[in-house]
Amino acid sequence: MSSCNSLRVLCCLMAVWLAGGSLPGRLLPAGEPALPVGAAKQCNGKQFNVVLIISDDQAWTDYGFMGHRVIRTPHLDRLAERSLTFTRGYVTSSLCRPSLATLITGLYPHQHGITGNDPRLPDAKAPAMQSRTNPQFARYYETLIRRIEEHPTLPRLLGGQGYVSFQSGKWWEGSYSRGGFTAGMTHGDPQRGGRHGDAGLSIGRQGLEPIYQFIRQAKADGKPFLLWYAPMMPHTPHNPPQTLLNRYRPLAETEPLARYYAMCEWFDETCGQLLDFLEGEGLRQDTLVVYLADNGWIQDPKRPNQFAPRSKRSVYEGGIRTPIMLSLPGRIAPKRDEQTLASSIDIAPTVLSMCGLPVPEKLLGVNLLDPAALARRNAIFGEIYSHDVADVDKPTRSLQYRWVISGWWKLIVPASGGDGARPELYELRQDPHETRDLASEKPDVVEKLRQRLDAWWPGN
Repeated sequence: MSSCNSLRVLCCLMAVWLAGGSLPGRLLPAGEPALPVGAAKQCNGKQFNVVLIISDDQAWTDYGFMGHRVIRTPHLDRLAERSLTFTRGYVTSSLCRPSLATLITGLYPHQHGITGNDPRLPDAKAPAMQSRTNPQFARYYETLIRRIEEHPTLPRLLGGQGYVSFQSGKWWEGSYSRGGFTAGMTHGDPQRGGRHGDAGLSIGRQGLEPIYQFIRQAKADGKPFLLWYAPMMPHTPHNPPQTLLNRYRPLAETEPLARYYAMCEWFDETCGQLLDFLEGEGLRQDTLVVYLADNGWIQDPKRPNQFAPRSKRSVYEGGIRTPIMLSLPGRIAPKRDEQTLASSIDIAPTVLSMCGLPVPEKLLGVNLLDPAALARRNAIFGEIYSHDVADVDKPTRSLQYRWVISGWWKLIVPASGGDGARPELYELRQDPHETRDLASEKPDVVEKLRQRLDAWWPGN
């Protein structure tokens, strides 16, 4: 290490110590210390770029690095090796729209008010998606979209510090600009077929050129950037390239499984292309990459393009669990953490802290790069809603479940108190797939966790 670099690192470490911070104990392979969050930014005098990679409908088990016996994800495996990887990551809700709204705002669904994918018309018998030509539906839909403008979002907060931002892939909240992005692919106009991404849904499946153009321009302008890469992958339609499908047909038990497996690898290939592009542009060292899924998916082995029970839209691990990865070469020490609970509610506070910005008070997540904050938190929470929003003026009317995980205990509490609506309790260390409900055997644990759940949010 040069004397200049040595002095730079020493000054940063002293600044952290004088501020009351803890010094890093682990050196990265290159010999650079894994500096605490604020120190890294102060050291190089540059603002970090931020890339959010969000897979769409992928189970927490369905990666090579998570132990799947068939699915190949070499690029995400490599990213996991170079990341702080929380294998016990969770999303607050197992449906894409409320889950994505949490990522961009740092708020729980009951805080941001976007609890379902579509508004349901009063007395409507058909699913909300079939009511899209109804003018009343358009008014209700606009009511939901306006909620994203009522809250700070990552693009708006970073934009105040000179960041440019780009939306690609899934985006439910109208035009990209309504979420604060400076550029994007989604127009969101219902009259032109806009719903959850329109033109943006081509990203990944039809290449990454719009992203490449944005990054090249940001680099040329000397601007730090935020990228939202949320392709509709491995989401249905499960129509992977023939070469990938041919690879999985002999390995999968059924054709629907083969198609889903191939979609997971296809998505992984696009992640590799994006990461290689950042490397080729000389930007990887100054780019924070965050990865997670918006919600889970367990493929029904017999029905094409259909999910099995206890996966998407459910309160179970197959719906809410996801690995969460944070990677910044030379700044974040790689580690596989199989104990600590992490949540999608933590992504916004972590990104803001990493970029040296204050975290708004109403954001209840923690900085995942702050060990002390993680140690203080001993539970994470979430909420599950119906697909359609029953009442746009009171979106929590669609609440189905609340849940809390503390240590290895998980409590599920139904929203209604009708017949058969009772809490469920699981011990996830021994029973990660929730096969044995222990609620009747452990009433004391149920009561303790229920009190914590009610203290977090009573569900009304």
